[in-house]
Amino acid sequence: MDLDDWLAEAESVRSASEHGSVLADAPPEEMERRPRYRVTRRGKVVFTALPVLVVGSILMASGGDEPFTVVGLDDGSLLGAEGVGTLALEVNFEDAPRTGSVKASLDGEDLEIAIPEGATRATITPGPMADGEHELIVTLDQPFPRGSASVSRSFTVDSVPPTLTIAEPTDAVPVSQPVKVVVEVDDPEATVSVGGTAVTTQAGVAELDFERPPRAPIEVKLTDAAGNVATVPVRIPVALPGEPGQAPVRGVHASGWTWATPELRDPILQMIEEGRINTVQLDLKDEGGDIWYDTSVQLAHDIGAVTELWDLQQVVEDLHALDVRVIGRIVNFRDPRLATWAVQQNKMDMIVQTPDGAAYGKYGGFANPYNQDVWEYNIALAEEAAALGVDDIMYDYVRRPDDYLENMLFPGQDRPPEEAIVEFLEQSRTRIRAEGARLGAAVFGIAATRPDEVAQDIPEMSRNVDYIAPMVYPSHWGPGEYGVANPNAQPYDIVYRSMVDFGAQVQGTGAGLMVWVQDFSLGVDYGPAEVRAQIDAAEDAGVDSWLLWDAAATYTAAALDPR
Repeated sequence: MDLDDWLAEAESVRSASEHGSVLADAPPEEMERRPRYRVTRRGKVVFTALPVLVVGSILMASGGDEPFTVVGLDDGSLLGAEGVGTLALEVNFEDAPRTGSVKASLDGEDLEIAIPEGATRATITPGPMADGEHELIVTLDQPFPRGSASVSRSFTVDSVPPTLTIAEPTDAVPVSQPVKVVVEVDDPEATVSVGGTAVTTQAGVAELDFERPPRAPIEVKLTDAAGNVATVPVRIPVALPGEPGQAPVRGVHASGWTWATPELRDPILQMIEEGRINTVQLDLKDEGGDIWYDTSVQLAHDIGAVTELWDLQQVVEDLHALDVRVIGRIVNFRDPRLATWAVQQNKMDMIVQTPDGAAYGKYGGFANPYNQDVWEYNIALAEEAAALGVDDIMYDYVRRPDDYLENMLFPGQDRPPEEAIVEFLEQSRTRIRAEGARLGAAVFGIAATRPDEVAQDIPEMSRNVDYIAPMVYPSHWGPGEYGVANPNAQPYDIVYRSMVDFGAQVQGTGAGLMVWVQDFSLGVDYGPAEVRAQIDAAEDAGVDSWLLWDAAATYTAAALDPR
């Protein structure tokens, strides 16, 4: 059948349909005389296909793509704590949706989704989520004939970062020997890095090799598959006096020239060999403002403070090889070198002045404890020494001059001197500890009872140092102090009573105590009995760490017990 015949038949069918009501009312004989029409199989196909073609045309006209897309989260994603915190899904619509036609839900709970009228973009911020499996669904209700459309995203939240334990070493290690550090990570798939360098792991175990035990904490970074990051400080315990679980500090003072002079240095080494002492306090910057090693701090060279007598790093290594603790003493604000240079350079704000603006002359010159450049000079020296392996930094003359306040002027003073000293210690400790060293402060014996005389507030200072080192030399006390009639002749009594007081001052601050013991004669001859009496008094007062002081660096070995 050609096209014309097909159209004719279709017209016949249409006409029969239009005349159906007439035929229905005709008599039977009339019905018999009229020709019968029937819908052929081909006609049925036409009637069936026509609606489908119409609907299909409408759908084709409206486009065949999804009416919206969701970006910002892939199906099957794993999110960590940071990923959840920053999660924001962007929904992009083909056409601006009708008001109320878009809904979003997380695990069946409705989420807020605000779409301005006429906008084709919206953002969904799910917010905090518990760890585990989740499903987010976005639904768009559309007018006939398209109906509703939805997009779902299934994902997992794991916000717990990996953790590690130190498998080796389990005990303190010698400070001068190589060490292997073994850490175990609870997530075998986590990556491990130290100082930005990736470390190979096997089943979550990483090995770190060091030529010497690092004194500063090792920052180990762990990252899991969800992006969770944990930075764990790992401190290696060392077998060194003064460390937790080790012997208390028992040491002597050594000036720069002491360590450069065999006649003075060798007796100290002999005391180390015999086990009488285990610590050396070495002057780095002394009362004259002199520095005895080649520092990299430029200001020290500018002011002429450097006299190179020894290599600091080598001295530290030599003493560590003997299992000796090294305390580097830095005299802070008593600094004739810096004061003289400051006057020459007209940098008067760096020094303590007289009321008329001249340089304060006591002690040969005193640096201004309010001046930030003075702070930086001392802290830089301390930081450098700690990086070179010095175990402790002992600040001395960390105070104002012991004189009437009306006799001196502090440029830039905006708070009491006691507060400036405490702030200096606070800033120092952060930087010194970052290099792995402790910070101690030598203080006047009278500071426990008369802090305003030297600007040494012991409780406040203690909160910003690792230990306080009182100089309770019996010869420096006046008659009747702490109820002791003649302190110089009663070394046990004055040391015991003053150290009990200092113990009360530092209680609850987190700081320890290390006592300075007089090993020189001033008015009363001091021998083994007098030196030993001070040590016994300190120990009876609960202080078992001590340092002997003699400006000449000649010590009474007989007062000390051998190993």
